[in-house]
Amino acid sequence: MGIGAKPGTKTAGRGYLDGQMLIAMPSMRDERFAGSVIYVCAHSSEGAMGIVVNQPAPNVRFSELLVQLEVIPAADLIQLPPRAGVIKVLKGGPVETGRGFVLHSADFYIENSTLPIDDGVCLTATLDILKAIARGKGPQSAVLALGYAGWAPGQLESEIQENGWLHCAADPELIFGSDIDGKYSKALRKIGIEPGKLSSQSGHA
Repeated sequence: MGIGAKPGTKTAGRGYLDGQMLIAMPSMRDERFAGSVIYVCAHSSEGAMGIVVNQPAPNVRFSELLVQLEVIPAADLIQLPPRAGVIKVLKGGPVETGRGFVLHSADFYIENSTLPIDDGVCLTATLDILKAIARGKGPQSAVLALGYAGWAPGQLESEIQENGWLHCAADPELIFGSDIDGKYSKALRKIGIEPGKLSSQSGHA
């Protein structure tokens, strides 16, 4: 996993979009993904899975979620480490919205639970990582996504060919950055596109 081709090159091998960011084109017909930036966690002949990183979950705070999931009792909220207070809760996508997926830096790893993706980014979907964060033992950088985006075999490739998505290399700011609203413009600028100049008729970069 994660040893794909260099950004921008297409290969017949598995997973060439692992660890890349997908950027929705203005022509995106699926309103669930309009204006979204998605970090691709897995991409193979069996389909693709990714986490939307620029849609905050409305009215959900990480600390409250820890109590809801019974990771910590409400009385312990005041003892949460400062780092836990800044973790963003995102709408990760329309699939399994009741499940939490933590994208995080590679300084934290749980055997048989953590999936290394690319360039120091990992995915863990067990309560153990939330417990570690609540104890101040979690990763340096993390976002918690509720749900994920999924594609059937060949579906993502055809959406890209139909100008549904652009893609660029990921970076920590795009994944973990606190300026959630600015991620779309930032991702476009990374591939040399000024957000205002992108029309829905653009060809694929």
